[in-house]
Amino acid sequence: MDAFGQQVPLYAVLPFVALLAAIAILPLAAAHWWESNRNKALVVLALSVPVALYLSSAYPAGLWHSAHEYLSFIALLGSLYTIAGGIHLSGDLRASPRNNTLLLGLGAVLANLVGTTGASMLLIRVLLKTNSERKRIAHTPFFFILVVSNCGGLLTPLGDPPLFLGYLRGVPFTWTFGLWPYWLLAVGYLLALYYLVDRRAYHAEGAADLSRDAREVEPVRVSGLLNVAFLAGVIGAIFLSTPLRELAMALLTLASVWLAPAGPRRQNDFNFGPIVEVAVLFAGIFVTMVPALALLAARGAELGLDAPWQFFLVTGGLSSVLDNAPTYLTFLSAAQGMHLADQIVGVPTVYLLAISLGAVFMGANTYIGNGPNFMVKAIAEERGVKMPSFFAYAGKAILTLSPVYLAVLWLLGRTS
Repeated sequence: MDAFGQQVPLYAVLPFVALLAAIAILPLAAAHWWESNRNKALVVLALSVPVALYLSSAYPAGLWHSAHEYLSFIALLGSLYTIAGGIHLSGDLRASPRNNTLLLGLGAVLANLVGTTGASMLLIRVLLKTNSERKRIAHTPFFFILVVSNCGGLLTPLGDPPLFLGYLRGVPFTWTFGLWPYWLLAVGYLLALYYLVDRRAYHAEGAADLSRDAREVEPVRVSGLLNVAFLAGVIGAIFLSTPLRELAMALLTLASVWLAPAGPRRQNDFNFGPIVEVAVLFAGIFVTMVPALALLAARGAELGLDAPWQFFLVTGGLSSVLDNAPTYLTFLSAAQGMHLADQIVGVPTVYLLAISLGAVFMGANTYIGNGPNFMVKAIAEERGVKMPSFFAYAGKAILTLSPVYLAVLWLLGRTS
């Protein structure tokens, strides 16, 4: 990679920059047009085919390696999304601050087993149903995005896409287990803050609404339990070598679709649209990012980043407006290009820590920072909950998470 990175022209990086810009801008500037996966595919083809043709002669090994990573990445996300979509939680708990906080805490744990997307899709509907008798609940899906769709998925490579890409690049599976103090810091702070906010909102509810909430309690029921076994199989398949890993995930996904009851998927309003969108966009990302990653790996020291806290801020800042998975890889390559101590995948451990925390935590800063964010917003609005606009959400999220960011910066300063 170093040889190619030294000679790759800067213009070869432009399709990657253009694709990331399209992902960030078009949902806002041309929302209706961008909704179509066909239109996304047209953009991807226009930007990635020229790069693929260039790489097929200039750097075929890099193109092949990226294609392999893409298949592994999509196999995991697709299997978790499809199998988790066949598990339905129904019921209506009493919408007390305690119960709501416990549901968010459960989601933060589940995110590390079925991914932030899987945990979000499993729990958001039952949380909204639980709170359907209350009127002051707009803060609940907001905190759900922060906790379940983002910060909760820090502890395993299954939790958040950037961490799985790190695993594919050689980060040991168990390395993320050591991030538990940061997970506890972020999740504990957010749950405590949510409880206080929800407690205040709960006491402001009308007596009639709270009485109705108490009357309409229904026990939580789980359907589609066969899919729990298939999810366990996917987790086990992570440790197989390729291509057995991807084949096992594909077979488990097909078994889920064919053998598990179809009812839970209908109840979840399940469809393949979101995962097709991810597959299309990331096909383009994995092709167009090859020149950029090679350039950064060879010349990362020229960026002027020389401290872990800088990597945390830059990785996190770009993860807020771009998807956090390619951002993670971009700055991992930049750190490798600095040729510092090779403690883990070619970088000092503290640099990998900073990049991981930035990608996972700051993916919560906007609706487009991480895949589940916009889906949770759409489901909440479908249920009649008024969600903040794009910029209002971003302002609230950054303000809410600022204490976590400041604490991480202080800890990184001490570590380095």
